[in-house]
Amino acid sequence: MLLDGRSLEDSEELFGLTPERVQRLCDRRFGVGGDGVILALPPREGGELRMRIFNADGSEPEMCGNGIRCLARFLADSDGDVAPRRWEVETLAGRIVPALADDGRIRVDMGAPFLTPETIPTALDVGVEGLPVGVLEVLGQPLAVAAAGMGNPHAVVPVDDVAAIDLDTLGAALEVHEAFPARTNVHFVEVIAPDHLVMRVWERGAGPTLACGTGACATLVACHLLGLANRQARLDLPGGPLEIDWDEVSGHVFMTGPAEAVFDGVVAPSLFGLGDERPAAAATPLVETDPSPAQASLDCATVCINGCLRPEACASADARARVTALLEGLSLDDLVALAGESLESRTRGRLSRDEPAVP
Repeated sequence: MLLDGRSLEDSEELFGLTPERVQRLCDRRFGVGGDGVILALPPREGGELRMRIFNADGSEPEMCGNGIRCLARFLADSDGDVAPRRWEVETLAGRIVPALADDGRIRVDMGAPFLTPETIPTALDVGVEGLPVGVLEVLGQPLAVAAAGMGNPHAVVPVDDVAAIDLDTLGAALEVHEAFPARTNVHFVEVIAPDHLVMRVWERGAGPTLACGTGACATLVACHLLGLANRQARLDLPGGPLEIDWDEVSGHVFMTGPAEAVFDGVVAPSLFGLGDERPAAAATPLVETDPSPAQASLDCATVCINGCLRPEACASADARARVTALLEGLSLDDLVALAGESLESRTRGRLSRDEPAVP
């Protein structure tokens, strides 16, 4: 799910997201359904825009390869962009550059992989292969694991038959293994040929997912260093194939794959329980605020992820008050009308993009 806040001065505050609200949005039975929520925000460090992403459990990862590919498609559809077009996107993992290709796919320069224990991070030691490796005991089962980072941590486990892996059990256990102090994404991979890999994904904070862009990049890097794959290969994931290329000259990893819009919609305030009651004063906003000097050391977006640490002097109380005032001042019809204008412009952009050229 993607939310466009590029034109809003206080975009993060106006969205009013909390970990609980992200969970409700991502619930596939009682919410919209999704692996996460992505915000397109104004830049802060010289890029064209800034991306923040929240997992289905409300936690905030450093980056998401599939997410930034979807963001690029969303931006192109919203703004009517055509190839060639690239975006300088600020993320918690640094600046990432997705580009719109002539065939409609998105090619993303994911940067160079992280291959030292402290940058991933992991307690595994670097082996002769050039990346952290080791045998970890997971639920009594030894697993040969390689670790690589793409701005977020990844554990790669080569196996003979990826379909036979108990992903729910082993993935969940390896995610929180003590060898990964910040938890980790987990990828089981089967080598069909040096240029063809098949993988299954357990994402940190989301569980089993159909694809993971950063994970596909980390898997290709790990398999190449382990002598199992070429520097360029097709990786088949449950959601479809990705082409990954670890460029020998620049050292950067490039990911190419599709992204398609499937719906535009409006979230009813009742999903967040705003029909008859407002958010509690101690709700934890996933926002960054401009704290007073006394609060300068407190970043509510990360420190207060499990609950407000200063309910008596909350750094984001003013932001929550503005959210409440906005919601009280707009009816559901007003919200639908606002969203409808954006929906219409994106739909027109997609139709225009997909129309065949007239000679």
